[in-house]
Amino acid sequence: MSINSVTVFCGASLGHRNIYQKTAIELGVFFAKNNIDLIYGAGKIGLMGVIADAVLKENGQVIGVIPELLKHEEVVHPKITKTIFTKTMSERKFIMSKMTDAYIALPGGFGTLDELFEALTLQQLYIEKKPVGILNVNGFFDPLIEQLTLMIEEGFLKLKNREMLIIDASVEGLMKKLNAYQAPEANSIIDKVVKK
Repeated sequence: MSINSVTVFCGASLGHRNIYQKTAIELGVFFAKNNIDLIYGAGKIGLMGVIADAVLKENGQVIGVIPELLKHEEVVHPKITKTIFTKTMSERKFIMSKMTDAYIALPGGFGTLDELFEALTLQQLYIEKKPVGILNVNGFFDPLIEQLTLMIEEGFLKLKNREMLIIDASVEGLMKKLNAYQAPEANSIIDKVVKK
């Protein structure tokens, strides 16, 4: 598949290690150099601001999508290519889904995990067919990956659905996997809904 835009989920904080910022910059530069538009939460703080600035510095395109209710609580980036304001968080996610070719999660908190797992849930239900990946820098997502393994072992997650999540520790490695991704086809309504 051809990826022209990627929605990135990441923290509104920088984290305690410089490697998180370095990786966000590396990903942003990769996007700009490969004509991939960044779609993200429109903030100028934390890793959100770091990746947006990295794309902009290389003359890339950055589209921010943010609910009106967060307009005063988050610091909206004033220099991005385009900012879209929505009425709700659900509308924000819907718009991002329509605009993007793929999803990537960088380190973050509750919001990052919420958005990541919503994308994966929609994939599991065959509603969403775009690749979803995590950039596992510094082993940040290792405990999460272990939890997914436990879910499989305990019978709450199917291996085929776990395999929908693309994982790599490097920017180039993850992007190659995202480009090579082929969404599975639903066999039936029962397979869609009951055997998730």
